[in-house]
Amino acid sequence: MYSISPASNRIGGPVTVHISLAGDKHIRVSWVTDDKSCLSTVEYGTSPGRYSAVSHGESTSYSYLFYSSGKIHHTVIGPLEPNTVYFYRCGGQDYMQHRWDTFGELVQPLASSRPWMVTEGNHEEESIPIIKDGFQSYNSRWKMPFEESGSSSNLYYSFEVAGAHVIMLGSFTDYDEYSEQYNWLKADLTKLDRNKTPWLLVLVHVPWYNSNHAHQGEGDEMMAVIEPLLYAAGVDIVLAGHVHAYERTKRVNNGNLDPCGAVHLTIGDGGNREGLARKYINPQPEWSVFREASFGHGELKLVNSTHAYWTWHRNDDDEPVRSDQVWITSLVSSGCLDEKRQLRKILMGP
Repeated sequence: MYSISPASNRIGGPVTVHISLAGDKHIRVSWVTDDKSCLSTVEYGTSPGRYSAVSHGESTSYSYLFYSSGKIHHTVIGPLEPNTVYFYRCGGQDYMQHRWDTFGELVQPLASSRPWMVTEGNHEEESIPIIKDGFQSYNSRWKMPFEESGSSSNLYYSFEVAGAHVIMLGSFTDYDEYSEQYNWLKADLTKLDRNKTPWLLVLVHVPWYNSNHAHQGEGDEMMAVIEPLLYAAGVDIVLAGHVHAYERTKRVNNGNLDPCGAVHLTIGDGGNREGLARKYINPQPEWSVFREASFGHGELKLVNSTHAYWTWHRNDDDEPVRSDQVWITSLVSSGCLDEKRQLRKILMGP
């Protein structure tokens, strides 16, 4: 026998949820939604809130005299292991398109008055083999200046602001040395004018330096390919998310402390439905300076061409409280770029 426990329903979410046997080691999950765009998807796993498997099913609807039903979904999950408790979520929360609307309405007071520059994460992918390509909603709703920066994809681009050249990389699109993203990045880095933009910042969703057990090693392949380019170009700071916790590193490159490497900031603690990632690897790596599993937010102030001030604020504290803070000196002012001149010629060449 196995036990099935549904996730709690939310307003506007699945209703009349029920399950039934569907052959050996399989369960059929049925539910109704008012949202016609909701897919017949069930995510399930053996831990609450952590769904390691997904199944796609079918849907129907009917009319009877003056009554019209909502969208009725039927999805079979399995095979299931005996003597195991399973938790599931029907409707595929990441595929519920009305959430894009409610999120847009939530952030509108801020997003309508200050530029919001974003990059994609795993929850925006929404790909369904054969049925749907990935990032359709993201690309349609959040158009970034990829064409203006010479990119062929909205999933990676660059822009300049406040003395900084900012590169937004895509963790979930091809990044090997033969990919369009890799070649675009090389071209973008060769155009840099560090007199105009002394600061060079990079954002990517999946962190490369991560001492949390959550998502451990997921950024290693991208790091192996892309980090040499960023190191040669003299990137000052790399910001990432994905891990639901906070962590700051010393300047690092290729897994080792390096005064000419980048400072890495994992700031994936802004809030989410899955909770915090509380388990860290011990002992703490030498390159890791500060780490904490708390909800919070960070602020980066580029004070001038040589100094920036980074602060991390724990949400449980008052805004003036700085739970972590550091002054960062730009690589332009440190002499590191002069040392890397020959390395840049090799890596930036054809």
